[in-house]
Amino acid sequence: MPNTEPPILTARDAVNYAAELRSASPQGMNFQPLTTIKLTKLTTNVSVENAAAVGVLAAKFYPQGMTTNASDGPVNLHDLQPGVLDAMQESDLVLCVHAEAVGVFCLDREIAFLPELDEYVRVFPRLRIVLEHLSTRGAVEAVEGWPANVAATVTPHHLVLTLDDLIGSELHPHSFCKPVPKTLDDQRALIRAVTSGKPKFFLGTDSAPHWRTAKEESGAAGIFNAPVALQVLAQVFEDAGALGRLGDFVAAFGADFYRLPRNRDRIELVRRSVRIPNDYEGIVPLWAGREARWSLTGQTPLQ
Repeated sequence: MPNTEPPILTARDAVNYAAELRSASPQGMNFQPLTTIKLTKLTTNVSVENAAAVGVLAAKFYPQGMTTNASDGPVNLHDLQPGVLDAMQESDLVLCVHAEAVGVFCLDREIAFLPELDEYVRVFPRLRIVLEHLSTRGAVEAVEGWPANVAATVTPHHLVLTLDDLIGSELHPHSFCKPVPKTLDDQRALIRAVTSGKPKFFLGTDSAPHWRTAKEESGAAGIFNAPVALQVLAQVFEDAGALGRLGDFVAAFGADFYRLPRNRDRIELVRRSVRIPNDYEGIVPLWAGREARWSLTGQTPLQ
């Protein structure tokens, strides 16, 4: 994710960030960070070409104010400098989009963004585009209707949360993210999409850890799901009768779309109940304190 402080804007930023990530990983771990740059109104076609030359995979579009550290974002895709998207198409850099329209009621932002994106899908037919963290039925249907160069990610939390979990009985800040969870109908559409076996839909965790104090005192947007994503997804796919399609959604379709080799290492899930911790050193995870039916090999079983 390039919406860091400071942001990842250039090829040099990406190279330095990848080195920082590798140095922080446990010794001996087979870890290769995949880097992206953040698109702003100052991004140029040369910035894009240089980023592609050092192995950057994608450029991310965060509309102004729509997510964490996006105050400097463009209002819409028209705000990008001329030639930027042309350079991305020619360099085969993926455009990743936080698909929410600025200045629109929060529950309508994703749907309101789709007509603008439809224009760019038609103008740039070779540009690979990923709509990130879908949250609505309308967005699912739009992605299904667009050509194969347009795909989407879905998060674990949008598959198990609705607006009711955020504000239904009382305010639950640890269920707050952007885009916000929507209706049961939207949730059902997301589950149908991810369990369909269609390669257009693949996992994007959008895991965003914030300290408990930041969530509870200032309402920071983001859900920490990294430690529990696979357990949550296994339960969703099992309930949908599609457990055999979990591996493709998690580990195959995204790699194929980004033209990366599929991982050969494996993670084993077992059907054994575990209790999700209430927090991880001050950061509250998705499903904190709940029982999950699936666990990773080696996890301590539910007592």
